[in-house]
Amino acid sequence: MTSGIPAFRGRRPPDGAARGECSTYIGRRKRRMRSERGGAIVEFHLLGLLLLVPLVYVLIAVLDVQRSSYGVTQAVREAGRMYVITGDESAARTAAAVALRDQGVEPGSVTLAFTCSTRPCLQPGSEITVTARTEVAMPLVPDVIAGTVNAHIPITAAHTAVVDRYRELP
Repeated sequence: MTSGIPAFRGRRPPDGAARGECSTYIGRRKRRMRSERGGAIVEFHLLGLLLLVPLVYVLIAVLDVQRSSYGVTQAVREAGRMYVITGDESAARTAAAVALRDQGVEPGSVTLAFTCSTRPCLQPGSEITVTARTEVAMPLVPDVIAGTVNAHIPITAAHTAVVDRYRELP
């Protein structure tokens, strides 16, 4: 530690540095620091974008699947209720289509199936199960690639509605 050279403030000068070379050493060091000024901001933004883009994509995909899942679940529940109340399958399909459109799901892409526990279907105490199936395509995947890579997520929902015991037979 050389106390005779105040420019180094308690640090050792580089090897071979004499008293006159201190100012050039400090000048080189300041120039090097000045040339790196702003580098951290650029690196932060670059890494932020590289990490943010995949995160946003995954978020969009998950929310799209969740939206479709809500729609299909609501559709089978409404279809089961409507079928038990009216006994009309077309009215139940219309109720399911309304619930699907409410969540932004295309009703044509969903298949509905009605199964009854007894024959005839609407006997008091019998159960009617409504099942819906659809597939959600991953966002931003072209149709050409979607067929080769598994870019569709299957969604299935089922609801069992019980016919009221005190219902009058048709």
